[in-house]
Amino acid sequence: MQAAAHIIREDSPAPYGGPNPILLAPTQKQMAYARKIASSRAITLPWDVQQSRIALSRWIDRNLHTSAKSNHSSDLPTSKQVAFAERVATIKRTNVPRECFKSRQLMSRWINENKPAHRHA
Repeated sequence: MQAAAHIIREDSPAPYGGPNPILLAPTQKQMAYARKIASSRAITLPWDVQQSRIALSRWIDRNLHTSAKSNHSSDLPTSKQVAFAERVATIKRTNVPRECFKSRQLMSRWINENKPAHRHA
């Protein structure tokens, strides 16, 4: 369905005889979703994109996927990692280094280097 949206031109008639989809205004649901994406990514929703259902759909596709990948919080350690690291630090009577709280990979490395060996009874 997405590929079809890219081949529709503004001057082409709609294949089903209705209004040209490029000229249709975005739905309220579509606008709310786009605003939610823009707000969560701290980006501006361009005015010209808000004028066309297809243009807004394309903007949503671009920003939903690209922004999610570049979102800074995706590299932060998970709450489970933090909780486990803090338990390990308590057992070892030490602190988790501050830089570990900035990177999931650093936190994982610290946990692997510091977790107590598993003991069999």
